[in-house]
Amino acid sequence: MEKKTPLYDAHVALGGKIVPFAGYLLPVQYSGVIAEHMAVRQQAGLFDVSHMGEIWLSGKDALANINRLMTNDFTSLAIGRVRYSPMCNEQGGVIDDLLVYRMGEENYLIVVNASNREKDAAWISSHLEGEVQFCDASDETAQIALQGPNAQAILETVCSPEEIPQKYYSFTNDVCIKIGDGIRCCVSRTGYTGEDGFELYCDAKDARTLWDGLLEAGKAFGLIPCGLGARDTLRLEAAMPLYGHEMDDTVTPLETGLQFAVKMGKPDFIGKAAMEQKGEPAIRRVGLKVTGRGIVREHCPVWLGKKQVGHSTSGTHCPYLGGAYAMALIDADIADGTVLEADVRGRRVACEVIPLPFYKR
Repeated sequence: MEKKTPLYDAHVALGGKIVPFAGYLLPVQYSGVIAEHMAVRQQAGLFDVSHMGEIWLSGKDALANINRLMTNDFTSLAIGRVRYSPMCNEQGGVIDDLLVYRMGEENYLIVVNASNREKDAAWISSHLEGEVQFCDASDETAQIALQGPNAQAILETVCSPEEIPQKYYSFTNDVCIKIGDGIRCCVSRTGYTGEDGFELYCDAKDARTLWDGLLEAGKAFGLIPCGLGARDTLRLEAAMPLYGHEMDDTVTPLETGLQFAVKMGKPDFIGKAAMEQKGEPAIRRVGLKVTGRGIVREHCPVWLGKKQVGHSTSGTHCPYLGGAYAMALIDADIADGTVLEADVRGRRVACEVIPLPFYKR
């Protein structure tokens, strides 16, 4: 049976079209995917991302455990900063990709994908060593994403401007959001849309007040509620990988273009030996601009002449760019500019290999 986020009743009241996703009932859209997508690109959109998981690690060995579990290096991560990382299995495949927040000297928050929450929690807790405390706080935590070029202006109406984090991938903890009697939030300058914006973490009991208050504060700035549909088209347009599409437990982060988050110079991490043994990746993640007629979605075989050279991992019509685009995992030696064909239900559709991202603000 699907769970509900603390904002379920708000979505129903706003006319959100509810669908099951990652074990939750969530809105796929309100006013329509294209309208919501364009609002985030040009003004602002509000997303319920309370289905994401929040895991805390604390204690004197918390950092050592995170460095062993994750492919990135967190040794230099300062308090108040966020870092992205894949987390791999022994074969080098990706268990999940996640964000790590350094909340204090020996205190870290790990934000994981909703569909992987139980799997990630079990993996992390079963691989801990030394003096470290584990806490899965997902059910007590709500997360709301305020995204778009007007996000900062909206936030400035409900909190002190000096409490708003200025750098991308930084956060301010224990901010008082002046809505209702005041809501204590962690305000993070992060997002999954390719736009400037914030993710606000609060106690689940405060989520509805925060959501309603932000929508009210954002009316003058064009803020509208957005669903899963626009979240997916926005992240694809910005070429942000999604677990289960561009990566999974058989694909290494090096094969899907995440080299920047894999520190092979670290003493060790789970999956490092397997990646070293594999050597130079034989496949790479690329962008495909669809030049033929049709939309290339995931799992379409990709051909160069009579040879299959890979498959698409995500694809859609990108509203802001005004065309069909896809990401694919293909043979590493195929250059940008090459014309390929994707098999869409038995019909070949022409595509050109282009650099990622498709869209950059």
